[in-house]
Amino acid sequence: MTARYETVIVGGGHAGLALSYHLGRLGRSHVILERGRVAERWRSERWDSLMFQFPNWSLRLPGHEYRGSRPDGFATRDEVIAFIERYRDLANAPVRTGVRVDRVRPIGDGFRIETTAGPFEAVNVVVATGPYQEPILPAVRHALPSSIVQVHASGYRNPAQLPAGAVLVVGSGASGCQIVEDLLAAGRTVYLAVGRHRRYPRRYRGRDMFWWMDRIGALDQTIEERPEARERPNPLVTGVGGGHDIDLRDYAAAGVTLLGRLLDVTGSRLHLADDLAAVLAAGDESVGVFTRAVDAFIARSGLAAPAEPVAAPRSGPPSSIRELDLAAAGIAAVVWATGFRRDFGWIDAPVLDDKGEPIHRRGVTTCAGLYFLGLPWLHKLKSSVLCGVGDDAAHLADHITAGATRTRPGLIRRARWPSSSSG
Repeated sequence: MTARYETVIVGGGHAGLALSYHLGRLGRSHVILERGRVAERWRSERWDSLMFQFPNWSLRLPGHEYRGSRPDGFATRDEVIAFIERYRDLANAPVRTGVRVDRVRPIGDGFRIETTAGPFEAVNVVVATGPYQEPILPAVRHALPSSIVQVHASGYRNPAQLPAGAVLVVGSGASGCQIVEDLLAAGRTVYLAVGRHRRYPRRYRGRDMFWWMDRIGALDQTIEERPEARERPNPLVTGVGGGHDIDLRDYAAAGVTLLGRLLDVTGSRLHLADDLAAVLAAGDESVGVFTRAVDAFIARSGLAAPAEPVAAPRSGPPSSIRELDLAAAGIAAVVWATGFRRDFGWIDAPVLDDKGEPIHRRGVTTCAGLYFLGLPWLHKLKSSVLCGVGDDAAHLADHITAGATRTRPGLIRRARWPSSSSG
């Protein structure tokens, strides 16, 4: 028997739950289909020691915010999971867990959703599966010796899962850097193949960098205002140890061997780009861009903020290593901190561009009733994070409600809506 709902939300993370909160309060029938458990990626695709990158005061979803005693602290992975679970209960969200969606296709008056629990039909489908779907694994991995253990960051849990010996981490984004610190704390020898990155000071002029981003309006910048921002790497920030600056030179001082970008592998030899100095310099420039923006805001607003001494320029690590022998270096494992790609191949509707990216305006596609939510820069810089997804969720809930009486009424008339509070 086909289950029918007005709206099917695909994904039971914070984005899907935020939309459920708004739809429930508008009296709209809906269900969330989640392939695993609520907040599944936090549970099964994050390492044990992960710390949330933003302060606890930023743990906010519609109708639910952090109430603990450490607003300026940083949550552990398990604390974030617990926060999202509490939100599910508060929103009384109708989540069906363990249901994988395999295909979504338009039908005459809505959509048919093929799942592992049988077919569903809906007037609206909202894709809230998040940006971190398919691990990016470079083709060069196939050239590594078979003796090298390889794991993507999504499969990394702790240093004990890796064989004895040195570890090569490829990728110096926030995940790569936290994993480097995790390995260093365990006494492992670490090599880091760096990539393009930006870095911001964790704290500046008496406040956390995320507080400043909120106050100066950066989080509310739209993709129309900053179209180039979609291609820029996120700044390096961490909540480990109460939060601290990330400068890759500090890793070098702690014993990490910094390498340029990994180009190729021949036998047991890595071939590396001579770009380490340029990458570090670009990271330094991003610090200046951020601090100048904060300084200008303070000057305009008259906000009281302590002065911050100008950091002295730092010299880089030794010149780039162009080749490295894995065996001679004792490298036994590689952690690919190379990011994720989105996979919407299961959506059988003309809403993707030639790169497989959704075509939409603030989550609304040209295929009536099909929406996206929770993606980076869906509308604003903050669109994908916990404290920002609620605005877009409210927008989509209003759009769905406004269209309920004028678009494809056939399925609405045929449906016998289950209660929105049913699980």
